[in-house]
Amino acid sequence: MSDPIKEVFKREKTLSASSQEEPFSTVGDDEKTRIWRKLDLHLLPFVSLLYLLSFLDRSNIGNAKIAGMSTDLHLVGLRYNTAAALFFIPYCLVEVPSNILLKLFRPSVWIPIIMVVWGTVMTLMCLVNSYRGLVIARIFLGLAEGGLFPGVTYYISLWYPRQMQAKRVAIFFSAATVAGAFGGILAYGIEHLEGKAGLHGWQWIFLIEGLVTVIVAITSYFLMHDYPETAKFLTEEERQFVIQTLKEDSKGQATHFSMKFVWQGLTDWKTYVLIVIYMGVLVPVYAVALFTPTIIHNLGYSAARAQLMSIPPFICGCIFTVIAGIYSDKLNSRGPFVILGSAVSMIGYIIAYTTDKPGPGYAAAVIAATGVYPTIAVILAWAGGNAGGAMKRGVVLAMVIGIGNLGGICSSYIYYQPPRFHKGHGTIIGCLGMSIVCSLILMWKYNALNKEKEELCAREGIDESMKDKYRDLGDKSPLFR
Repeated sequence: MSDPIKEVFKREKTLSASSQEEPFSTVGDDEKTRIWRKLDLHLLPFVSLLYLLSFLDRSNIGNAKIAGMSTDLHLVGLRYNTAAALFFIPYCLVEVPSNILLKLFRPSVWIPIIMVVWGTVMTLMCLVNSYRGLVIARIFLGLAEGGLFPGVTYYISLWYPRQMQAKRVAIFFSAATVAGAFGGILAYGIEHLEGKAGLHGWQWIFLIEGLVTVIVAITSYFLMHDYPETAKFLTEEERQFVIQTLKEDSKGQATHFSMKFVWQGLTDWKTYVLIVIYMGVLVPVYAVALFTPTIIHNLGYSAARAQLMSIPPFICGCIFTVIAGIYSDKLNSRGPFVILGSAVSMIGYIIAYTTDKPGPGYAAAVIAATGVYPTIAVILAWAGGNAGGAMKRGVVLAMVIGIGNLGGICSSYIYYQPPRFHKGHGTIIGCLGMSIVCSLILMWKYNALNKEKEELCAREGIDESMKDKYRDLGDKSPLFR
């Protein structure tokens, strides 16, 4: 048996032994709040930084484009769109395998490895001198970067019970909106290095941001905590409380690695509905990241001013992402937040579609980002919270994120008719409508399943004492809600 697999079984044995402890009913509410806050302080700032770097490195091509890359690399016609789109194909293909490897290896080993690889690719992109070289670099960037977002989302689900995940995923994902804002500021400053060391401003963007990723990746090996049962920053009592809480939340669901749990994730039709919902909101998310500087530039603003004006839409998206995550957890509700956010974003794109004036056009960009960014964290909490068992959860999250990210290909090709971009805005309005309809269908189905299980448990006399009998059934267990 290989060392990674031994580690998995050793971890599961520890978790199993811990589950024999009595519930921590004596822990008061203040103490519980303190423990969860302690986890937040040790986990969330760091994983948010990792995702900030990830999103910055994949979307900085938008800043580089208006900083002179388009001219220097002769990105005529749809060449820029193709370079942006090809990133997503390998990015999507590696996400399920990456989450399986994350389960076999420790997060503090696997995540730094993929970060070093993509940081190196990003750094070397400063040497690209042709369209062909840019395409090849973007393909390798997608291949290396694909495992981070599903990996960290899955990682968060291993530390927090389901009703506490939306806020944490929202805080983590809000790093993407910060990256969008920070990317504009950084690009504005870096452009002033034009000509230094024989490099153009856009080449400096790739070089500096890539080197920062490599440095953070190396430190993450030493700073990242793997699992609650091995967390050194927790006391023994705190550790047992967290482990027991997670055990109770999962209704005794299996946590060990088995291909049957992978198959459960691959064959669940509800996973594919979630993929459609996620893809529908991800098309506008990537459109905002890849084309906001270009759209603002085409409203009549200078390139430098467009870099700076791309910041407020991301700031608004960040604020409302966290607010939506907090209230989604507090109300224990997911679908309505997806529907509301999609509807708000749709209003922004309708305004953008119908106006050619700079003021309303810019306001539309802010409204669109404000509505769509909060839906991402809620959808992922929805997907993870309704997948029973740790391994199936990892596969489902990787499928939703991986296949859903193919929407990035669509985002890359729909904005090609400046200055009004009617086809781009119209396509996104349709995608958001699709997400709203599918969310309504899934809300109805989940409610129906819960009622069926409640009736079955009442009829057959099934209660919590029988949870071990159903531990391998995942979310098909009659005890799972």
